[in-house]
Amino acid sequence: MKPAVILVGADKGGVGKTTVSRALLDYLAANNILTRAFDTESPRGTLKRFHGPVTEVVDITETSDQMRILDTLNSAQIKVSVIDTRAGALGATLRALRDVGFLDAVRAGEFSFTLLHVLGPSIASLDEIAETAPFIDDANYFLVKNHINATTFFEWDPVTNRKYFEKVNPSGEIVIPKLDEMAYEQVEIAGTSFSTFVANKTAGGEPANASFVLRGYVRTWQAKIADELNRVRLLDLLAQR
Repeated sequence: MKPAVILVGADKGGVGKTTVSRALLDYLAANNILTRAFDTESPRGTLKRFHGPVTEVVDITETSDQMRILDTLNSAQIKVSVIDTRAGALGATLRALRDVGFLDAVRAGEFSFTLLHVLGPSIASLDEIAETAPFIDDANYFLVKNHINATTFFEWDPVTNRKYFEKVNPSGEIVIPKLDEMAYEQVEIAGTSFSTFVANKTAGGEPANASFVLRGYVRTWQAKIADELNRVRLLDLLAQR
């Protein structure tokens, strides 16, 4: 298996990209894929709070931190790296990956590169699609429709929908369903991964006392996301099958 980088990002804030990263890490762990994660919300990361053991906080604009991620891709025993970009940093991160030659190395077959572009329900968010296009020729590029709010992503308006979604030819679209608000809030309070909450454990591995109902909502939500990631054959892409 060649080293694989999964970049989860958006330039528009408030689209739930870290929630997508958290769900992705749970999915990979459930499929026995050892993964390391980099939280670029330096100096105080959000992803780190929920997936502390596998996550490092980095500043993606700093050369030394770029080296921590990319110079270790071949030497690290863990071959899958998830990068959770902070709000407003997707474009800058893609430009950095281009400038250091990472995208050229992907083109040469040295690395696998997957971009999960998390979209929100606004024109400003959809404008990012065209801005991202120059960087994705050799990537597995997925548009992620994150239903953090009740939205149709302008599917009711075919002209607007085509204007944005036909600008690129993505590998596919991934739909993240809405999670019950109270369930989401309780996971936030617990400060654990979604899977740990479902297992009724604390962050330290001790038995918890979470609601059976809320754990059920999270479990069902995770299953729907797993179905989406299985549908787009994410594991096969990582394994280069």
